[in-house]
Amino acid sequence: MRRIFVIILVYLCCFIHFSGAQNSDDRYRMPLEDVIHIVEERYGIHIKYDQKLVAGKSLNYAAWRFRADVDETLRNLLAPLDLKVNKEGEGKYKLKEYEYYRWEPQDGWDYLDKLALQYQDEDSWEQRKQQIRPGLYKALKLSPLPPRPQSAPLVTKKRKFKNYTVENFALEIMPGLYVNGSIYRPLKSKGKVPLMLSPDGHWAGHRFREDAQIRCAMTAQMGAVAVSYDLFGWGESGLQFQYSDHRKSLSLTVQTLGAIRILDWMLQDSQIDAARVGICGGSGGGSQTVLMTALDDRITLSIPVVSLSSYFYGGCPCESGMPIHASAGGTNNVELAAMAAPRPQLVISDGKDWTAHMPQHDFPYLQKIYGYYGKTELVENVHLPEDGHDFGYSKRKPVYDFISKHFNLDTKGLKNATGDYDESGCVIEEENALYAFGPHGENLPSNAIHGYENLEKLFKDE
Repeated sequence: MRRIFVIILVYLCCFIHFSGAQNSDDRYRMPLEDVIHIVEERYGIHIKYDQKLVAGKSLNYAAWRFRADVDETLRNLLAPLDLKVNKEGEGKYKLKEYEYYRWEPQDGWDYLDKLALQYQDEDSWEQRKQQIRPGLYKALKLSPLPPRPQSAPLVTKKRKFKNYTVENFALEIMPGLYVNGSIYRPLKSKGKVPLMLSPDGHWAGHRFREDAQIRCAMTAQMGAVAVSYDLFGWGESGLQFQYSDHRKSLSLTVQTLGAIRILDWMLQDSQIDAARVGICGGSGGGSQTVLMTALDDRITLSIPVVSLSSYFYGGCPCESGMPIHASAGGTNNVELAAMAAPRPQLVISDGKDWTAHMPQHDFPYLQKIYGYYGKTELVENVHLPEDGHDFGYSKRKPVYDFISKHFNLDTKGLKNATGDYDESGCVIEEENALYAFGPHGENLPSNAIHGYENLEKLFKDE
């Protein structure tokens, strides 16, 4: 009875507030900004918002959307307008556009648990994997894979540093479509060496960034070859496409095909040890890390950094622009990450983004899948609760440790007595030094396609 009384009281109070604000519209339409002010007064909270988010927006039947619980009320009010709030502290909220790709944590966990009902041992899990993988290729429009161009890669002259070299490349992955990047190699090596693919996320500067160069240079100094490559529409890809094209669906397909083609090419190098092939990326590059490992068994080690979550599907079309998560009746990123089992996998998470709850649910799920193979020790989680969404040293250190442990690399001379790495031997080059097509794009091949419409034609012709 007390609950019913509270609800009735809230309704009555709302109607008192709304009576002076409603117009004659029989749907009781109210400006959203007025509704927000009533919510703030009624529940004693503060909602921060950008004027552009509320301008011109109104809400039908606003008074009927109120409930005793403030969070339920906010969902009822904002969801029809494709808006939401993020809680920033006690009684403090921020209005945002609705994020289709971000669920409530419990919703993501419940869905992952539902998916897990389909398997209970190695055999049933392997059957599930065989259902998911073909669906991923089909969703990406890569089933079958398009023919590989026979053109020779464009590779620049090596630049020599103290313990490693760098050369830039442009690789044709479909007729007139190129992926660009840089290859970091150990200056001296004995026998075959491991390979690390290094996609990156949406941080400004991408592969030209200081921390991206440091990570690849350190990987090379440890004795592995590191390949850093552009996001679609970013870096030198901008010579063929607009930056805005990155926010279109085929960006996911192009980035995945680019990684596959780079792997094809690098494994032709007799110096590369095909038994030691890893991939490590942060943020959107972490999503690419998970997807590539799920797709390609040639990858033997994976490290998704500040990206993996059962309740986050990637905030960019380069992560979720194609229907990969509809594969095999539906899947999510953590189930895709589990497809790495029993290959070594390190998941790095932090306390200030969608990976904040990794130790609570998603990592135990991964351990269970690895347990099907009797290999729970091969999946690890480094959780940094005080850290945020970046690829700083606190993330790079466990990456170096994991690679060196599983690829048997020599870190002598790179670590001090406390186990910290000395990154001072990494040379940070100017951005244009990392270009394959030249400082002004003068070496862009004459057959290069331009514009998203011509990219779409490539896939329509397949």
